[in-house]
Amino acid sequence: MTIQILSYEFLGPIMLSEWGPPMEEVLYLILSKNKETFQIIYAGESAKTDNVGFFTKNAKFKCWISEAGIEQNLHLCIYPMWGSTPEQRSRILHKIIQKYAPTCNADNTNTES
Repeated sequence: MTIQILSYEFLGPIMLSEWGPPMEEVLYLILSKNKETFQIIYAGESAKTDNVGFFTKNAKFKCWISEAGIEQNLHLCIYPMWGSTPEQRSRILHKIIQKYAPTCNADNTNTES
């Protein structure tokens, strides 16, 4: 399953609890699910992670829970960008944040974890 954000096909959504590493050079979206509707609450990028707690240890995790109500309502979408630079990922990430204004991105512009 995919979701189109701007002109990019993101893989997912899957429940955040179903994600497992590794993950390399991706944009990722954290979505809150309410009934059958998804809302982007956070957008970020990562060069690489093998850390199982990558999302749950994110500084914004409390914001995600606050927006979603419970962890079971948190979902993940990823857009693989293998071989990309941080600047390439940041350019697209900035466009997504500008267009969708995710609540948990509101108070900072540094979205890499």
